Amino acid sequence: MSATPGGAPPYWVLHVDLDQFIAAVEVLRRPELAGRPVVVGGSGDPTARAVVATASYEARAFGVHSGMPLRTAARRCPDAVFLPADNPAYDAASERVMAVLRARPGAVVEVLGWDEAFVGVRTGDPEACAADVRAAVLAATDLHCAVGIGDTMVRAKLATGFAKAPGPGVYRLSAANWAAVMHHRPTRALWGIGARTAAKLAERGLHTVGDLAAADPAALAADLGPAMGPYYVQLGRGISRVEVSGEPWVPRSHGRETTFPADLADWARIREETAGLARRVIAEGDRPAARVAVTVRLVPFTTKVRSATLPAPTTDADAFCAAALEVLERFRPLVERPDRPPRGVRLLGVRAEYPVREG
Repeated sequence: MSATPGGAPPYWVLHVDLDQFIAAVEVLRRPELAGRPVVVGGSGDPTARAVVATASYEARAFGVHSGMPLRTAARRCPDAVFLPADNPAYDAASERVMAVLRARPGAVVEVLGWDEAFVGVRTGDPEACAADVRAAVLAATDLHCAVGIGDTMVRAKLATGFAKAPGPGVYRLSAANWAAVMHHRPTRALWGIGARTAAKLAERGLHTVGDLAAADPAALAADLGPAMGPYYVQLGRGISRVEVSGEPWVPRSHGRETTFPADLADWARIREETAGLARRVIAEGDRPAARVAVTVRLVPFTTKVRSATLPAPTTDADAFCAAALEVLERFRPLVERPDRPPRGVRLLGVRAEYPVREG
């Protein structure tokens, strides 16, 4: 909660997170699917090589989750309804939700993705405001959401986890209850700390959020780097940006991936597919690319990414394609192995990374 100059109401950050968004949009289009396990991903064919984009709560009860191969999802939940992803429909539904949020007087909205956004508001009753937001979104879109309330953005984001079903739908996490709610939890409970970082912290005796909050920033700076060390300590204390930005979201990269129905082992074919992806990515981009990244998923399921900085930002398809193929060559020894059969490639991806805009 920020200072209140001139007697204005306190400033709060709301984190609005739509429930099972993609599945919910599909159920709205097909009401007969309500209450059934629904899995969305790829072409909707559970025998094809693709991964789950989202699963309804009914499917999650069987252990189906985002990123899981569709074939695995079909084994875990054979009665699930499998549907193809329809990105334009999700774009349209998301924009309707964001329009509801932007319509609130005085609200500042910072979109994080299809299904979530931060909303900055000044109010003396943030719980009532959050309840109003939930009701307005439901009335306008028939979509349910949870709302986390915080005095910083990281606290609002984490609060949403406690608000989601079977939670109350609205939850507040601030400096007042941060220690009581978070200090006993593992560091991985923090937004922005994954398994690898949690393991690094554990090696240094920092197992819980409370451990991290009590750590010496200077010591962690010397150990984990001058930027990341103090940053992790701030996360442990729930400290982050407070003011929500209404600036339009600008993507930092754009990429495409292809999962092949049969493994590729012919290097000429792999180069051809990579070149096609690179040309598509640069054609779809809205500004010059500064870096190129290539993703290769090898049999059985090993994914590796390599990247390179371009000599200068470019929109030239030939230059970008040549750079992608140069990066791809780093994977050749992993595919064409001496004295052994070639190792198959399940997936290829190419990503253009854009220069960071200043100011």
